[in-house]
Amino acid sequence: MNWQIITICVGIVAWALISQRLSKTLLTLPMLFVGFGYLLGEAGAGLLDIRVDSKLLHIFAEFTLVLVLFSDAASVRLSSLRRHAATPARMLLVGMPLTIALGTAVVHWLLPEVPLVLALLVAAILTPTDAALAQPILASLKVPEHVREGINVESGLNDGLAAPVIMMSAILAAQATGTYINDAPESLFQFVALQLIVGPLIGGGIGYILARLLDRCIINGYVSPPSRGIAVLAGALLCFTAAEQLGGNGFLAAFVGGLTLGNTLTSERDFIVEFVEGEGQILTILTFIIFGAILLPIGLSHISWQTILLALSFLTAVRMLPIWLSLIGTGMPTAHKLALGWFGPRGLASILFVLVVDEQFNLPGFEQLISVVVLTVLMSIVLHGASAQPIANWLGRRSNSR
Repeated sequence: MNWQIITICVGIVAWALISQRLSKTLLTLPMLFVGFGYLLGEAGAGLLDIRVDSKLLHIFAEFTLVLVLFSDAASVRLSSLRRHAATPARMLLVGMPLTIALGTAVVHWLLPEVPLVLALLVAAILTPTDAALAQPILASLKVPEHVREGINVESGLNDGLAAPVIMMSAILAAQATGTYINDAPESLFQFVALQLIVGPLIGGGIGYILARLLDRCIINGYVSPPSRGIAVLAGALLCFTAAEQLGGNGFLAAFVGGLTLGNTLTSERDFIVEFVEGEGQILTILTFIIFGAILLPIGLSHISWQTILLALSFLTAVRMLPIWLSLIGTGMPTAHKLALGWFGPRGLASILFVLVVDEQFNLPGFEQLISVVVLTVLMSIVLHGASAQPIANWLGRRSNSR
């Protein structure tokens, strides 16, 4: 185990030392650490054996996902959306349900032996987007603001909106396949109601109280700058644990808690982003290493023409058509609609959701569907990572020529 830790740490240090240089190339952090995990894992050189206790992996996935949901939501400033609120609102309220519905239909069509609820589960897992793979778009001032805002806000909010759909469809899939679930709900209707009501209430309450306490303590000089990030981490875990304890959806609670904190905190909130980009990035790196070492070999071992076609479909038609339909009537240029549809990269949230569902529900035949998720995320990491900068430049030239 010590040699495994040494190997991972050496890889992270090597990346950190040349990270500025790498930022000027098409090589992204996800590309590097997925490849690092795969090459060192059992499918590669066999130098990295990270077969861990499933419970430990489940805890890691939950912990990371809670922090991602909380911090993504906290970074969305609702007051700044007034000028361009229509774009992300359409993408979330119209495009997202259409994406899940179309994705479910495509999975069921290409894999007719898969129960409909399992097809729904895979579509829901692959709906959340990851703005980290589109950083050149978000960072370029040449790209129109409504495009940058649409991509950023959608990726910040769709993780939390997808969470209850994923957990609900996982329970239905377990019932449909006769899979035993620990602490299975007696009444699905009551369970759904508690998940959708208790989670947001707990998260909103904790987020609001934490914001007020942080404001008061920052004003009075009681809290040190490093401790603010620790408070965010503890607050995210508090939202999740309290909601789960009371029968609510912990992921939804973490999402609403972060959204509430980020939009009721009156003090400077840059510490949230700084904490996530520092301590939080270590978790992101470890997630991509786990993806490369554990999930990628599973996905590649169950590869078929159906899984390849499904992965391509989720990155193109299943994503782009619903987004296009959701933006009809906005008067937006075709190039902008295409950019918003294309930049729906799948990354961290999809990886973590599939880890949580696989460990918690252990659904029969899920390996083939894991392959769909793995191939989609892998293609997304490569295609979106490589195309982000060229498309940002292209959008900038088009905007300057108008």
